Amino acid sequence: MIRALTLAFVTTLTIIGCQSATKTQPMQSNSTQVKPVVYQVFTRLFGNTQNNNIPWGTIEQNGVGKFSDFTPQALQSIKALGVSHVWYTGVPHHAVINDYSEYGISNDDPDVVKGRAGSPYAVKDYYSVNPDLADDPAKRLEEFEALIQRTHDQGMKVIIDIVPNHVARDYQSLAKPEGIKDFGEDDNTSVDYAPNNNFYYIPGEDFQVPDLANDIKPLGGEPHPLADGQFFESPAKWTGNGSRLAKPNADDWYETVKVNYGVRPDGSYDFAELSEAYRFKDHAQHAEFWADKTIPDSWLKFEHIVHYWLDKGVDGFRYDMAEMVPVEFWSYLNSSIKVRNPEAFILAEVYNPALYRDYIQLGKMDYLYDKVEFYDNLKWAMQQKQPTDALELIQSNLFDIEQHMLHFLENHDEQRIASPEFAGDASWGKPALVVSALISRSPTMLYFGQDVGEKGEQNAGFGRPSRTSIFDYIGVPAHQRWMNKGKFDGGQSSQQELALGQFYERVMNISAFHPTMTGSYQSLHSYNRWKDSDYGTKEFAFARWTDNHQLFVITSFEPEKNKQFTLHVPPDLIKKMGLEDGDYSLHNLLNDESFILQIAQGTGLVNLTIQAKGSLVLEVHHDD
Repeated sequence: MIRALTLAFVTTLTIIGCQSATKTQPMQSNSTQVKPVVYQVFTRLFGNTQNNNIPWGTIEQNGVGKFSDFTPQALQSIKALGVSHVWYTGVPHHAVINDYSEYGISNDDPDVVKGRAGSPYAVKDYYSVNPDLADDPAKRLEEFEALIQRTHDQGMKVIIDIVPNHVARDYQSLAKPEGIKDFGEDDNTSVDYAPNNNFYYIPGEDFQVPDLANDIKPLGGEPHPLADGQFFESPAKWTGNGSRLAKPNADDWYETVKVNYGVRPDGSYDFAELSEAYRFKDHAQHAEFWADKTIPDSWLKFEHIVHYWLDKGVDGFRYDMAEMVPVEFWSYLNSSIKVRNPEAFILAEVYNPALYRDYIQLGKMDYLYDKVEFYDNLKWAMQQKQPTDALELIQSNLFDIEQHMLHFLENHDEQRIASPEFAGDASWGKPALVVSALISRSPTMLYFGQDVGEKGEQNAGFGRPSRTSIFDYIGVPAHQRWMNKGKFDGGQSSQQELALGQFYERVMNISAFHPTMTGSYQSLHSYNRWKDSDYGTKEFAFARWTDNHQLFVITSFEPEKNKQFTLHVPPDLIKKMGLEDGDYSLHNLLNDESFILQIAQGTGLVNLTIQAKGSLVLEVHHDD
């Protein structure tokens, strides 16, 4: 059956495979979404029903998903996970090894394309969409606009990628509006740098294709008219990751070229810099700052691109490798977006914790990936490589910006939890999801197939398994079983997959709708490590509360045995929660278990048992 759409936080609903499987209890109705949930879907893989999974397989052999696969039923199944925003990954037209010349699209050279389906981060035309995704490539833009409308009709918003640091090595826009010029069209290629050049150059040298190992040779070594080890580019441009070699290395982003934002080769700037006074100014004040400034041409090009998509109905953007682009550009672009659409959702990939506050406060980002600290430490806890202690410190250190740090367990860059290279078992995602989704006011992001335990084990061609391929045509088996040939009812899923999906649905609806998710937070970890020797380094506990609601969240990363211990609630937290001496009933929102919170002389105790890899989300019940 289709996932039950929960527009409420759940009081005592059942989850098979969490703590115990028992009958479903009533829900409490509360339809207000308190914080965003992002569902990342790799668009060309989502609706693909073919399962040949031939390495380096063609679009005919391995199949491809389409915009039209996102039917109302498909979107309802996404919405049921508490989702507010769908990030359609790989929508802008990027280089692909498929012949669309009858539509006026030039063929792409395999020597500078990764995989057969191409990298979504080598954008070829920012004013169009990937023709692979359309039933009729001639109407590809109209088909995407229809998907935007269908998504809106289901009460969700649309996010697409913007890749500001680099573009495809053979960028050429067929769909650009009148008066818009391509990147590099007016560049002075006789110099390495000029403020209004869109690219950096290596004058006097021609580009050379890098030497590639056999496992990443174009099309796996299959003959192709253009796969001749040659690609004409004269003079050579800097490569997307910043390589200044005319012949980049195989591990460079050789399929892309770096965009120039007015940053000189020595790292100094050819544009106005923001002072510290702007750190906490609003978008309108940032926009006013740039109104009378000289702006590099690349800034103007990207501003026009994002406004173009806003006008198409797109509700926000995910920025690839944002830290490789100066903060000032983000101040300019994001303030421009927010002036046009104050509700736009802006998410950025930044991996240097020392830069987090600059990109949020000066660059005016809404959200950044919390990858390097929070995700990494959760991964190590799942892998039994590190105790949970670090999670408490990380959350404390990010307290001033925690609502801006988006949490996730999987995305297109990271290994699948169920892959042998990560945890080898999707159930390890259960305690991690509870911590990740419920610990802070930040949004949570899910990757398609994560909720049914996809392993990412297919050898698609370019790159190694463990991450579902973003470079080749491939099927996604666990997701395909849930999709059930377009019914989206889990009709081919195993009981284990269905149980996992139900668990995800339950936790994500708590994250999306429970009032405490935008309330206060306090860790219980160190206090319980001190108070109870049975509470150890594989447990993690914290509290969330508002004036009227209180939650205690306890998880166990213990791989095999159940744990019994007493959860101690310190007097200062009892006071903050407004609780008095006496006994309070606690209801586990993940099933129908009940516990008792005993408060005596201002100190609270809960005697509990938690299963291996289990979680408790205990809500304080107040008698009327």
